[in-house]
Amino acid sequence: MTSITQHQECEPVRSGFFGRLVQRFGGKRDVLVPYFSFQQVLKGNMESYVLKEIYKLRYEVYCLERHYLEASEFQNGLETDEYDPCSIHFAAYTLDKDIVGTVRLVQPNDGQPYPFESHCTPFPEFSCPPREAAAEISRLVVKKTYRRRRGDSMEGISQDFVEKGSTKTIQPSSTVRRDRRGNSPLLLLGMYREMYRYSRQNGIRYWYAAMERSLARSLQKMGFRFVPIGPQVDYYGPVTPHMVDLDELLGRLRRENKFLAAWFNDEPIPLWIMLKTMVGNYLGSRFRKK
Repeated sequence: MTSITQHQECEPVRSGFFGRLVQRFGGKRDVLVPYFSFQQVLKGNMESYVLKEIYKLRYEVYCLERHYLEASEFQNGLETDEYDPCSIHFAAYTLDKDIVGTVRLVQPNDGQPYPFESHCTPFPEFSCPPREAAAEISRLVVKKTYRRRRGDSMEGISQDFVEKGSTKTIQPSSTVRRDRRGNSPLLLLGMYREMYRYSRQNGIRYWYAAMERSLARSLQKMGFRFVPIGPQVDYYGPVTPHMVDLDELLGRLRRENKFLAAWFNDEPIPLWIMLKTMVGNYLGSRFRKK
């Protein structure tokens, strides 16, 4: 089946700070990722139209743009592999229904290795968690048009966030930005939230990920403290196998950013947190202008 999380359009933009505050917290859009909706495709639904859009986007990025894979091996323009049937797929869409990002959580079948195990060797002292409690993040892709600015990473993370961002700075804006590409790294964060919620609902506590150190550092700024579990290897560039404990993640978010913790867990956001978050954001922007 295909599970859909849809963020709807809300009423016209109100003027003034408090008008925008009411709109952001009282409207129908998500308070942190108002310009995106997210869908997931569960295991076994290989005929989903969403899945075909995911495969097409992966083909565009992995084959045509980055040349990680040979385009000639995918004559139909859809990039697929042996892990797709045992994965939960997540897709990010604009409000115009254009797919702009995708990622998957791989839970291999019995006797099948995780993708990272095919090219990475964990440290001898690393102890693997139970397989039923772990999944691997894989095939993370963001459409080129959402990382067009100089300094944007392949995952759409801006250079400004890399240099100045932190878990504490991730807040809803008091303004409705016209440049939706300026919401970086919220597109990536939105996809990670979808994976997080699915994992919590399905007994997954640990995530593996083979990634570049720059992405690991950026994710740590968002609250995801991925720990290296093996040495760096060359796999379409230098990557290192990592793991994150979602229990540790939740504890960290509750300490450092209560708004973000509530948002990740789909919990009601207390009014005092809303007001503190928005007023602080507004005052900070006023001082920066001066």
